[in-house]
Amino acid sequence: VQLQASGGGLQQAGDSLRLSCTASGVITSFTVMGWYRQAPGKQRELVAARTSLGSTKYADSVKGRFTISRDHAKNAVYLQMNALKPDDTGVYFCNAVHNGLGEWGEDGYLYWGQGTLVTVSS
Repeated sequence: VQLQASGGGLQQAGDSLRLSCTASGVITSFTVMGWYRQAPGKQRELVAARTSLGSTKYADSVKGRFTISRDHAKNAVYLQMNALKPDDTGVYFCNAVHNGLGEWGEDGYLYWGQGTLVTVSS
């Protein structure tokens, strides 16, 4: 399984950006797909995730600004980022969970894509 992320770039505060991630390989459906980010000098953190049933979770810092969506036919996940802030700067990683327990795939197998850099200038 490979997760291919794209869409990062240099933006100004207030701009919008859309990240895309497409999964390829033998797994055609993931329990959860989401996005994490790692800012310079900080730990990787969850930004947003969406289950195959449509439930979502967001980091408090992005609620109301970011929207996660999935295209199950394409085995893809997207992150629409609006009203970007300098604090949104970081490397964004696509994540997918296969199987596991419950809607959120607890203890499922994790897959990671390569990161895509998002830089927001003030």
